[in-house]
Amino acid sequence: MANDRPERAALHQVIDRRLSGKNKSIGNRERFLRRYREQIRDAVRKAVGDRSIHNIEDGADISLPKRDVSEPVFNHGPGGTREMVHPGNQEYLRGDRIQRPRGGSGGGGGSGASPDGQGEDEFTFRISREEFMNYFFDDLALPRLVRTQLLADAPEWKSRRAGYVSEGNPTSLHVVRSMRVGLARRIAMGGEARRQLRRAEAHLALLDARPDTPAAERAALAREIDELRARLARVPFLDPFDLRYRHRIREPLPTSKAVMFCLMDVSGSMDESRKDLAKRFFILLYLFLTRHYKQTDVVFIRHHTQAQEVQEDEFFHATESGGTVVSSALTLMHEIIRERYMGQEWNIYGAQASDGDNWQQDSSKCRELLDRKLLPLCRYFAYVQVADEDQNLWEEYTRVRDANVNFAMQKIVTPAQIFPVFRDLFKKSPMGQAA
Repeated sequence: MANDRPERAALHQVIDRRLSGKNKSIGNRERFLRRYREQIRDAVRKAVGDRSIHNIEDGADISLPKRDVSEPVFNHGPGGTREMVHPGNQEYLRGDRIQRPRGGSGGGGGSGASPDGQGEDEFTFRISREEFMNYFFDDLALPRLVRTQLLADAPEWKSRRAGYVSEGNPTSLHVVRSMRVGLARRIAMGGEARRQLRRAEAHLALLDARPDTPAAERAALAREIDELRARLARVPFLDPFDLRYRHRIREPLPTSKAVMFCLMDVSGSMDESRKDLAKRFFILLYLFLTRHYKQTDVVFIRHHTQAQEVQEDEFFHATESGGTVVSSALTLMHEIIRERYMGQEWNIYGAQASDGDNWQQDSSKCRELLDRKLLPLCRYFAYVQVADEDQNLWEEYTRVRDANVNFAMQKIVTPAQIFPVFRDLFKKSPMGQAA
């Protein structure tokens, strides 16, 4: 027996492998995040204002005003009689009358509030990087996105009800439908036997009313009644044949095929501060696309006097510079669309960042390229100028914006403006919902 004890103890060993760790409640945290969703979202938007490119996707310590997370409590109202025992009492004896303090309940310590109401405590907690990005991108969407076709390689599926089946998972058992089928089967299988039983019982009642009825006839009828009742008793209350399970099938859904073109000016007029603003904007756009649109292609184009399609790492970290010919990027974008993304199944988007410094003749060419070639193919095109001066490119693009509803433009001068501008360009709207 002594040798068996260690083995038995090992069988009851419990190892906690939850990601949240011990003494932490996932359910309580989720309820807290749902209850104060709006306050947390506002705090997230304030927290990301001064972030650098490298830590934009990290988690954050979120502080909420204490008044927003206060819970209702019960306090003693005025009046009434109660007995209290205070530790360390060396002044009062039983029976002494103590005057009630004026003004209701006493003030709590540690609030740090000044007489004018300022300096209230805040409730601070940390949210993970996933929660941080989910709150920030919660109400954003690609404008005018349309679901166009069924993808064969990675289709999207929708589960819908498809009636009931006689075999399935026990967790999908439909009790009411099973009982209804069982009742119908019992009625069908025992209907004739019940009719015979009623007739036999009525006949036996007539025989009992006659004193001259032969005992053999009464005994035969009683045996027939017993056999009918035994036959009915053998009909099962619920048979495996009666069980019905909820049936669900998966249907393929039309999937949105989208491509986002990121065009960034890296000419000599784009100093380091302006390039940093443009990179922050595109990093935010790239994070948004990769988190919410798995089937979206991203095409990176850098340009000075010449435009070149590059990879993600080169787009954000290369230091090449030169003159400025903005139309080269738009021309290259049109060529790539004609080669790889022609057809009604593609949702084409464009985002361009520049300081607006360009040749006057080339700015007019940019307007013509957008009006005649690109915007008829694009669902949406956003232009961001990382300079406050109204350059000739801004003036030409203003004419494009006035003539096209799928073109938007904004200015970003300081890092604090990146996030409000980004949210304004990609906020959800009735036109921006997937069709």
